[in-house]
Amino acid sequence: MKNLTSPLLLAATLLSVPALAQTTGPTGVRSSTDYPSASGGTDSRNTGFGIKGGFTASNFRGDDKKNYSDEGIYNTFHAGIYTQYGFSDKFSVQPELLYSRQGFAGNNGLPNSQGQLVNGAYNTRLDYIQVPVLLVYNFLDNVSVHVGPQVSLLTKVRENGVERKLAKDANNNYAYNSLDYGLAAGLEARIGPARVGGRYVAGFNEIIKDQDLAKTGNRAISDIKNGAFQVYVGIGFNR
Repeated sequence: MKNLTSPLLLAATLLSVPALAQTTGPTGVRSSTDYPSASGGTDSRNTGFGIKGGFTASNFRGDDKKNYSDEGIYNTFHAGIYTQYGFSDKFSVQPELLYSRQGFAGNNGLPNSQGQLVNGAYNTRLDYIQVPVLLVYNFLDNVSVHVGPQVSLLTKVRENGVERKLAKDANNNYAYNSLDYGLAAGLEARIGPARVGGRYVAGFNEIIKDQDLAKTGNRAISDIKNGAFQVYVGIGFNR
């Protein structure tokens, strides 16, 4: 009997190798359900990092929007990096670090940066460093919904092509809020390592603060908030 033990063990081991290969090595294009969760394995497709960038269509909203005439869309761009941490094949969290140009454009009779009333085109560019933290849910194999809070730091303002200070001073009859916070929500599709998506970002803080009504002809312009639609492409790398 002892002489049969070694051959039987060897045969059992050889027979188990194909079965093990079938359970641990799916062939072809792998779907999200082929991957274990980040907590249960190291091969989760929802854990990784990447780069992204694309087009931004920016505008503003709020109660004082009526005091701006012929307002239009400010077309610009955004770009940055992201990292993603998977909890399962369906859920993950995705922090991002983005540089985003936003703003608004149109025609009005509001004062310029020297406090003089002007009638004509205006163009305001706002440069932000943005940090969205998004909950990602894969409701289809390669399509996910993203939603979460976002914090933005205003780094530069240009009015009609001229850079100005964020603070109010003798030449500026209003200041800009350096901090914005809001909510981002959108959809994303994956094609191999590539990502294509779109989202809307709504700011909740006022863009303009400390307005001096004596210099603006009693026209309130401070209650306006950021709104932007972003379309992007990206490349991701799984961990």
